[in-house]
Formats: sequence, structure tokens, C-alpha cells
Amino acid sequence: MLERSETIRTAADRGCLRRVMAVPLLILHAIAAGCCYYALTIRPSGIWDKDAYGAIALSCFFTIAVSAVALLITVVPPSVRHAMGRAWLVPPVVLAAAAAVRRALVG
Repeated sequence: MLERSETIRTAADRGCLRRVMAVPLLILHAIAAGCCYYALTIRPSGIWDKDAYGAIALSCFFTIAVSAVALLITVVPPSVRHAMGRAWLVPPVVLAAAAAVRRALVG
């Protein structure tokens, strides 16, 4: 009987940790998504438009940096890694990959 109560308590702790960690991770994902959106929607007027190229590079940098922080928060602490699951790794990886491709294509 003691094992079952420990299992229930562990599951409850994991659910509580999931809810607590979801807030900062969702905020980081939203920031990264906003930066990635700006990186993808900024269009230079011509080859001479250095400001637009700089804004794209900066948006890509912020997207990759914020995604890296979200990945570190999700992966490094073992308790968070087990509580959150692998699905929380997808958004920062996809956003960082999109930003890296945009940065590589712009030059």
C-alpha cells in the first residue's frame, strides 16, 4: 500500500512541476516565435538595404538564443526532463532551425 501512495505522490509532484515549468517555457517559446516571425517577414528593399539584413540577423540570433535557453531549461535538470516530456523539445528546435535556415539564406 505504501508503494501505491508513493506512486500517486510522485505523479502529483510531476504534474505540479509540469504546470510550474510550463509557464516560463511557454513565455520563452512565444518570444522565440515572435523573433522568428519577424526574421521571416522582414524583406530587404534591395541589396543595399543593410538595415533590413541587420534586423534579420538580429532576429535570427535572438530566436536561436531564446530557443537554446528553453532547450537548456527543458533538458538539463533531470526532474524537469522527466516531467515535461519530449514534446517540449520540438518548438525550440523547429524555431531555431527555421532561424538558422533564414540566416543562412540571407547571407
